[in-house]
Amino acid sequence: MDTGTAMATSSVSVTTAEDRHGKAAATDTAPASDCAAMAAAAVAADGATFRVVFKKQTHNVTMGTSCSVGELKAHAEALTGVPVSMMKLMFKGMLKDDNKTLEAVGIKSGSKLMVVGSTVDDVLAVTAPVAAASASASSSASAEKKSTKLCDMEKHKKIISKGKPEDATIGIIGQHDPLPQVPLSGMVNSINGKVRLTFKLEQDELWIGTKVRTDKIPMSQIQNIVSEPITGHSDYHVMGLQLGSTEQSRYWVYWVPSQFVNSIRRTVLGHL
Repeated sequence: MDTGTAMATSSVSVTTAEDRHGKAAATDTAPASDCAAMAAAAVAADGATFRVVFKKQTHNVTMGTSCSVGELKAHAEALTGVPVSMMKLMFKGMLKDDNKTLEAVGIKSGSKLMVVGSTVDDVLAVTAPVAAASASASSSASAEKKSTKLCDMEKHKKIISKGKPEDATIGIIGQHDPLPQVPLSGMVNSINGKVRLTFKLEQDELWIGTKVRTDKIPMSQIQNIVSEPITGHSDYHVMGLQLGSTEQSRYWVYWVPSQFVNSIRRTVLGHL
């Protein structure tokens, strides 16, 4: 294989427990993106070899630095199985502008990037528990549809009437703060149990923690977020995290400080 061909190929290296005991690692090869293939003649001068990490797999990729972030994401989809629409590509923060070149965002030989997201198989694996949650909540579906205001719904009024938790984070009206570096706590769920939200950006997960368990939810699984200021306490919101395809799969959180509502939407959904 000549130099041009070698530089236009990305090798996918997966390190296993056997590798760490001295056995030879198995290496698969995957064709590089169209951009890298077309630039094969010039890649010796233009190319960069860097690592793309997804879960416990490391992929050694060589591409021309004039290729775009969008083309790199397409290639990362082929390597990891994470659809571009569900992918977050991390390098000194999330790479959002697909039109920028690798050179423009600072990717060079030796750089390390991380793919965050769920494969199609991962998404399918969580649909069964979501379906069960939807079925258990179906009895209250008709009651919810009778009112367009969350705080007027009987099930929400029942929790709100118990009052604000003593350890609730101070709510601030008219302010939009970034998410805190620590878990957001001082809230309750639909059974009035203590709940905290932890945003694990590296894993692209939202951890919903209670006294008895912590559910690690892929952010790509959360279809929508609804929220509304609590009547008489507009510095706090009631918020529903839709974990499945229907409204019956919403996980309700009460006494969410209003200054964090926009940041939660932006972090989980990618938009307000």
